[in-house]
Amino acid sequence: MGTGTLTIDLAALAANWRALDALSGGETGAVVKADGYGLGAPLVARTLASAGARSFFVAVAEEGVALRATLGPTPRIFVFSGHMPGDGDMIRDAGLIPMLNSVEQMTRQIEILPDHPFGLQLDTGMNRLGMEPAEWAALRDIALARNPALIISHLACADEPDHAMNAAQLAAFREMTDGIDTPRSLSATGGILLGPDYHFDLTRPGIGLYGGLPFADAKPVAQLSLPIVQIRDLVPGETVGYGNTWSAERPTRIATLSAGYADGLIRAMGPKATLWHGDTPCPLAGRVSMDLLTVDITDLPQTPTHLDILCPSQTVDDLADAAGTIGYEILTSLGPRYARRSIGASQ
Repeated sequence: MGTGTLTIDLAALAANWRALDALSGGETGAVVKADGYGLGAPLVARTLASAGARSFFVAVAEEGVALRATLGPTPRIFVFSGHMPGDGDMIRDAGLIPMLNSVEQMTRQIEILPDHPFGLQLDTGMNRLGMEPAEWAALRDIALARNPALIISHLACADEPDHAMNAAQLAAFREMTDGIDTPRSLSATGGILLGPDYHFDLTRPGIGLYGGLPFADAKPVAQLSLPIVQIRDLVPGETVGYGNTWSAERPTRIATLSAGYADGLIRAMGPKATLWHGDTPCPLAGRVSMDLLTVDITDLPQTPTHLDILCPSQTVDDLADAAGTIGYEILTSLGPRYARRSIGASQ
């Protein structure tokens, strides 16, 4: 087979949700946007629903429509981008709950879907989505009179527990919402780990479900194995890859693997990336190209058929460090050419 194999551990996914649920206290939802963080929204959503999740979050209405077809009529599906122009039919027909972000969206919701459920998103300092305090003050009574399903905000620095922004946003959220009866949500994965003050009525973990930081106790969910296409032996001084950026300093055995930046293995990781054969590291040699990697396997006692790039020896965040990015980008960039399989059906 000429493509890599992406293995998704469903038991680990379910265990991560249960662990975060145990920390949360109230209801624990699940964020499954961006095709379930690159691992396949239908697969992960069914697993998380079986584990106990009843509220799901997506980025846009189109994702919500596909998710409804997967999950059936019962779970709640919230849309972070709110009610965008042209979304009315999708929101109504799929039973989605838009998280309204502005007076404009509130007006659109009332005009097009006056009796349809909605939620509200408030900006507590991130300046990305949500109503700012003055906008919320003007709209608050009108919005609350229509019984919103949920009010949320989002933490900008939750992955840094000691950052002053966390307490500032918590205070702002409380100032904007204390005393109302509507369920509230402030925390994704990082906020859950900040403790009960941040949990409110519902938490909505994302990256921690899929094995990423800041949930250091997460079980790894994604494993990625890449097949070797060709092996060649080099003498000292020979170079490998575009730009001659790597040259052999000893007699070297190079394996060419079938994967590259078109498959989400980011070009910037080249100088630092490592592949693995069991517990043995094999450094990348030369630049990442579109469809191929070249790897130094000189120190292996036998010639393998494949090498691993996500495995027990290298987490998604380890690989992200090599690429100078974050685990989110690695997961959501995993390309469609991989053969995907699942293991460990959730309990």
